[in-house]
Amino acid sequence: MGVPVNKNELIASVADQSGISKADAARAVDATIASIEGALKAGDEVRIVGFGTFSVSRRAATTGRNPRTGEAISIPASNQPKFKAGAPLKAAVNS
Repeated sequence: MGVPVNKNELIASVADQSGISKADAARAVDATIASIEGALKAGDEVRIVGFGTFSVSRRAATTGRNPRTGEAISIPASNQPKFKAGAPLKAAVNS
């Protein structure tokens, strides 16, 4: 398994591959992330053909148990972001 890529390394890679400055690449990466977050907050899906789909899944409220005390606890409902890889991305990762 490889080493995880952090945001700064992603920005450097975008700058190198696109021939733009790191500052411009940082703005582009930040804008992309903000656009995806905004769409998910609004309940929309973001589909990037050849890459995948970002969506939101609703998790219902449940009752759980505190593992230390065995006490019942309430777990509130929440929205969970999801990502489903597209076929071309899956193929690229598995080749």
